[in-house]
Amino acid sequence: MNSPDLPELFQPPSNRSMQTLDRSFFRKVIPLAAASVSDLKQIANVRKELEKSGDMLKVNPIKPLREDETTSGAKCFLLAPQINAHEPKTWSPTIAKLVEIKLAKLRPYDLTLTYDDWTMHNILEAILPEIPDEEKETPAGFAQVGHVAHVNLRTPYLPYKCLIGQVLLDKNPTISTVINKTFDVGAESVFRTFPYEVLAGPDNLDVVVHESGCEFRFNFGKVYWNSRLGTEHARLFETFQEGEVVCDVMAGVGPFAIPAGKRKVFVRANDLNPDSHASLQDAIVRNKVHEFVTASCEDGRDFIRKATAELAQTPPRKVSLKPRTKVSRNASDAEKKACEEAAKMSVKTLVEPSAFSHYVMNLPASAIEFLDAFRGVYQGRELEFAPHTLQKLPFIHLYLFQAKHPTEEQEHQETCERISKHIGAQVRMDDPNLEMEIRYVRLVAPKKKMFCASFRLPRSVAFCEP
Repeated sequence: MNSPDLPELFQPPSNRSMQTLDRSFFRKVIPLAAASVSDLKQIANVRKELEKSGDMLKVNPIKPLREDETTSGAKCFLLAPQINAHEPKTWSPTIAKLVEIKLAKLRPYDLTLTYDDWTMHNILEAILPEIPDEEKETPAGFAQVGHVAHVNLRTPYLPYKCLIGQVLLDKNPTISTVINKTFDVGAESVFRTFPYEVLAGPDNLDVVVHESGCEFRFNFGKVYWNSRLGTEHARLFETFQEGEVVCDVMAGVGPFAIPAGKRKVFVRANDLNPDSHASLQDAIVRNKVHEFVTASCEDGRDFIRKATAELAQTPPRKVSLKPRTKVSRNASDAEKKACEEAAKMSVKTLVEPSAFSHYVMNLPASAIEFLDAFRGVYQGRELEFAPHTLQKLPFIHLYLFQAKHPTEEQEHQETCERISKHIGAQVRMDDPNLEMEIRYVRLVAPKKKMFCASFRLPRSVAFCEP
């Protein structure tokens, strides 16, 4: 388990029987040579020469420039291990020249490394048992949500979980609590939450998270959040256009809805989890998107039909967008008034449309089972959509898990078959009316992938008998 980027000479002492973290155990003295520089004006020149010749010590995270405690006011550069201060035959021509012209002098240097000098990976590799390659997975990997580090330890590492938690806490200053997931997400809760145990720090999961310029506050033990999905969230909400209206069926705390609201997109967001709903409401206020985003707390299948009907039947929301104007301090009253009049004339009003442009279904384990809710959801409204108008039927953005197959084509084919079964119509990648795209999101397990399937609601589904 030796770290590949740390030479053996610099690795910490090993103790694979350690039960309680003993930081004092991690102390090592390494005999090296150092180039001492008395004239501090020459530090940059000496560094340049030693870097060019490859003589300077380059071992991360050890800093090569040190105070020279043997000479007042001097500094020294640590040199590569093969260089001996008392044996000129080990010196390179560059070192010999620096000594000859008295820019530097060589001296022995005992480098003392302690627990604080090694990385989290270095320490863990020194105290954890050797694990067979087929079971090996670095226990130093974690997801950070606010001040909480969330690990998912494999069985061989469980006896060392408290050691791992304490080292992780020590080596990551922005973390104050370390937890370990004890079951798969959703195994115990329809809200995608999971049971956990605290490995280090206080049992405080009330976190503050920033993503896409928005702030979210929630209890990580009561709602679902995955910091690794930030890029995917942005990819999707950046496709929404100003003034469109989006139905976020399983919105969680709002990673799609809140940034979309900031982009002046109308969003009707929903989540069945009362804690997610409360955090979503908080995020709406906190991020000042209340004019664009509303929050509901009900079953997703019911929400699809109810929100679609309400959007068509209730008066639309209207938001006036006032341009930002700057008036010089020295402007006359007439100039200020003219500027105000011009601003009034350029006010733009966004009116919420009567039909959704997008439905987001971000519940990969079961969202596909909600597709039957779209049957007949626009029945009797055929004249509102193409070819009678320019309005196209909405996109459905369905997140789902899919078994891994030898080829992507096989995975896409099976995804289409599953969607077709649940929505009640044939859905194919090559159907031009659906504008279908299946995007790979991430590998969830060795044999399970997460995809986002985006396609337009089929006409045969939208307008059929409910």
